[in-house]
Amino acid sequence: MDSLSPDPYILILTGAGLLIALVAWLPLALKRLPLSLPIVCIGIGAAIFLLPQVTLRPLPYRYPEVTERFAEFVVIIALMGAGLKIDRIFGWHRWSITWRLLLVTMPLSIIAIMALGMGALGLPLAVALLLGASLAPTDPVLAADVQVGPPKTGDEDEVRFGLTSEAGLNDGAAFPFVHLAILLAATLPAGEPWLTEWLTYRVLWEIAGGILGGWLVGRLFGWLTFHVPAETKLSRTGDGLIALSATLVSYGLTEIVHVYGFLAVFVTTLTFRSAHRDHDFQDEMHAITEQIERLAMMVLLILFGGALVSGLLAPITWTDAIVAVVVLLVVRPLAGWVGLIGWTGDRGEKLTLSFFGIRGVGTIYYLAYGINHMPVDDAEHLWAIVGLIVLLSILLHGLTVTPIMRSLDKRRGVDPEAKGVPPPGLRGRAS
Repeated sequence: MDSLSPDPYILILTGAGLLIALVAWLPLALKRLPLSLPIVCIGIGAAIFLLPQVTLRPLPYRYPEVTERFAEFVVIIALMGAGLKIDRIFGWHRWSITWRLLLVTMPLSIIAIMALGMGALGLPLAVALLLGASLAPTDPVLAADVQVGPPKTGDEDEVRFGLTSEAGLNDGAAFPFVHLAILLAATLPAGEPWLTEWLTYRVLWEIAGGILGGWLVGRLFGWLTFHVPAETKLSRTGDGLIALSATLVSYGLTEIVHVYGFLAVFVTTLTFRSAHRDHDFQDEMHAITEQIERLAMMVLLILFGGALVSGLLAPITWTDAIVAVVVLLVVRPLAGWVGLIGWTGDRGEKLTLSFFGIRGVGTIYYLAYGINHMPVDDAEHLWAIVGLIVLLSILLHGLTVTPIMRSLDKRRGVDPEAKGVPPPGLRGRAS
């Protein structure tokens, strides 16, 4: 080997070091700019994979299992982070905005996108339903810029709380529709019944089991962390990795018994947080969760940028592009507005909640999961459509989030910078 040629291992170490430095520095550098961290990550990925020395083409349909599992990991970490941020005590009335977005906006979005998929794109029913279920949920990873701030900061207005709690719960709530698509793909050609299995197993059992399993794990970790004798309780370790442990245990145990792990993780987090809501250890858990989430998110989006320059969008047609725009600018805003009919918020709050239905890592996971579990003709085309919608969402929402949220804060008479409170989500910490 030429002694001047760099060792690939050394290049990987160097790249990892640079990425970690960017994880720490970029949120601060972008804090006052109308530019989001995800946009920068995609640009970095595109630049890297355009280099002639880089021969890897990180297209999701070339690595279906890796795509599914990596996106799955990023989502569960983001769900833990979202849950740890929420200061509001759980309650049906206190969380009314969440139920509106979850029970009205999301199903309407699924139906509308499914109709677009069948009518405009010519997709079969099951595939169109998979597309709708993948695109309907607000992403818990990329929606961090419109979420509430770190624990106990008091930065929890109705808009930020609504988008945070929606992102935390609707990933689990979308899974029954993903499974319905898979079930329909298997049963419709054979003329077999599907409704009873779907309602009893995929809806009732898996949702109830996910909630119960998440609650039990959250109670256990809450007791071990805050309520056992002082010399042995986990909070004395000062190690926020306990949050990662709770995340993985909750997800793993609930998936073992075939219930919804995404739902379980968010319930675990809320239960864990309620065990001692004002303890300083909550800050430690949130900090380590946010760092891991940010690092994993950046890696995934760098690969997404690489996929874009490797031909991910090559199959896109003008019809696909029009559908993508309609999904982002018509379907979610209208469905969001309908879901908020009767809610007491002002017009600006309703518009913000309706507009910021960000699509991202959760969409990638659901599509990968569906394609890996059901026959899909021309999966590359489906990936191209979803890739375009995710890209447009990142650009549209990333460029508008800072001015819109600042405008919302000003109308509320709040200036986060004057309070010394860092912007919510993946924006770094105040010095």
